[in-house]
Order: sequence, then C-alpha cells, then structure tokens
Amino acid sequence: MTAAGDKSGNRNAAGALRVGTVIDERFLEHKTGHGHPEHPRRLAEIHRMMESTFKDRLSVIRAEPATVEQVEMVHTPGHVRRILKTAEQRISSMAPDTQVSARTYMAAWLAAGACIRGVDMLMAPSVDAFFALVRPPGHHALADRAGGFCIFNNIAIAARHAMKIHGLRRILVVDWDIHHGNGINDLFYNDNKVYYYSTHDPGLYPYSGYVTETGEGEGLGYTMNIGLVREMTDDDMIRLYEQTLRPAIKGYDPEMIMVAAGFDAHADDPVGKSAFSENLYGRITRGIIEWSEKPGGTRPPLFFALEGGYEPRALTRSVASVFEALCKPGKIETPEALKASETPPDHVAPLIRTVIDTHLPYGIISP
Repeated sequence: MTAAGDKSGNRNAAGALRVGTVIDERFLEHKTGHGHPEHPRRLAEIHRMMESTFKDRLSVIRAEPATVEQVEMVHTPGHVRRILKTAEQRISSMAPDTQVSARTYMAAWLAAGACIRGVDMLMAPSVDAFFALVRPPGHHALADRAGGFCIFNNIAIAARHAMKIHGLRRILVVDWDIHHGNGINDLFYNDNKVYYYSTHDPGLYPYSGYVTETGEGEGLGYTMNIGLVREMTDDDMIRLYEQTLRPAIKGYDPEMIMVAAGFDAHADDPVGKSAFSENLYGRITRGIIEWSEKPGGTRPPLFFALEGGYEPRALTRSVASVFEALCKPGKIETPEALKASETPPDHVAPLIRTVIDTHLPYGIISP
C-alpha cells in the first residue's frame, strides 16, 4: 500500500477511482469484553485481507485523533467528559450493550479523526473515494450518549466538518446497516443540508426508522427510512435501491455521498440474521458510482465509514466487495428480471410504492 499525499492518486486504469483508507492497529485497543459481538478480531481480519489483496492499490493513512472542538460539533461536553473518564477504569459500560475499556476513548477519538481526515483528502482532492476502516462504530451514537456499540457518531462528525470547513450544503448519507442509524437520523432530522437514506429492519435495535419518519422543520422530506422485509434477496435490494436511492441522488444532487457501511445484513451474520451476500455491497457501491455521475463524467466524492458486521469472515468478504467496486468501477449488475419494465415481486412492489408515495409530495424525488 502507498502513503497518501500524491494528487495523481492511484489511477491504475482509465476511469479508475483514486481510493484512500485508514489502517491503524490502535483501533484494536478498544476492548469490549469476552463474547461481545463488536470485538477487535472484526477489524484485525480486515487488515490482513487489505494487506494481501489491495496492497499498492490504495492511498493509506494512519489515524490522527479529532480535537475536542471537532467532536463537540456533534456531541455535548458532558458526553465527551464521560468518554474521557472511561480511561480511569479497565472496563466499564456506557450503555447496557456498549462496554468500553481504558483505551476505548483513544480509539473513539482516532475513529472520528480518521473520518475527518478522509473528508479533507476527498476535498483536496487527493482521492475520489475514502473508506474509513474504524472502530468503535458510530451511527447509533446520539448527541449526549453512547449506545448500540457506538461511542462517537463518526459520520455525523465528518459531515459537520465538511459543512463547517469545506462549505458543503448538500450531503447524502446512505446507511445500509441492518440496524437503523438512529443517531444520524436524529442529529440531522431538522436539517436539509443532510439527506439521510436508510434501509434497515425496524424490528431490530433501535426499533426505529419507519417510512413515515421523514424529517421535521427545514429537514422535512430529507429523511428516507425504508423498513426491509425478511423475504428480500440481493436482487430485490438492487431493485429497491434503483427505484428509491437513484431518484434521491438525482433530485438532491449531493456535493458528497457518505455511506454508513455496516455489513450485518449478511446471511452469515449472527446479529443481523438477514439473507444477503457480500456481493450485494459491491453492487450497491457500483450503483452509487453510476447513479451519481454527472454530464462530463464528474461525480461527488464518496466517503465510507465502517459500522456493523459481526461475523469476521463475512464482514471481511463484504468489505473486499466494496473496495473491489471502488478500485474497478463498472456498471451495476441488473439482471433482466429486474428491469424497470418488469413487475417487482409481490413482497417488494408495495414497499417501493409506499416509499415513493410518501416522498413524492416533498418535491425532491421524481417518479
């Protein structure tokens, strides 16, 4: 792997994206206790895969911690103090499901800082896409508390940084984790500068994210929550994304696309208990690249941050699928049976129709 900094990037083929990432062993120092799903081996296996498969194809950085001021763009001073205080104890708990260790505070600060640095690299621009391989994850963290294995809301901090420092006014956040990202949802629920798109199972923690939850005030219509049905396959998800995310991208015209990249919807995941394969994530990534391309071939920068995914081998294969799609972009695989002219399966068509009917009145998407 190569160090970051060369603005020529890693274009190893015509049209290929310059891709960056962060790899740092200090993320493994966040210990969650024996038997906890969010354990260091998740990321350790990804690191091994990255070294063996993507060596010399990426710009790689080491993490630098966020500042207190940067974290407090999202989190309250009280929450920040509570996280710092965990350094005084070998093991403690921030929530019933969120255990931390004496080095968790540093991992959390590094995770937020790595995401900020990724945004800066995208805006330089020294890369076209950046995947922050960080832990602890972030999309459940609220302004004043941790939860759902999350300490700081990494993507929210990165988005606020992009707005404050780089002047962005339209950021699309795509959250494909099987658990609703209630933290991102709530932090930007009244804000039209962030469009939050989430596909998830509302029957799982945190039991939120219903289609009628579409934002409030200036943010009304800028939250698209889609509760999945258990019968859905990879192909069903591609149809869903084509008919809901694609018009959101076209209508919102984002200046940056951020992905809360959780992989716990994989069929092998013990927590998500869903039915999807690792190939789905690469297909959605190719779709995002394709759908966001503008006349002349330009597209907004793409930012990814690791969220869930609790079976290390399935997680590693899923992450590899995304990197492969970024390093070798191509047309999204759309089987003939999924063409728009075809009738969607009975368990998918009503879901798509409900989402479209809910959001058409806001004037952001078109039929």
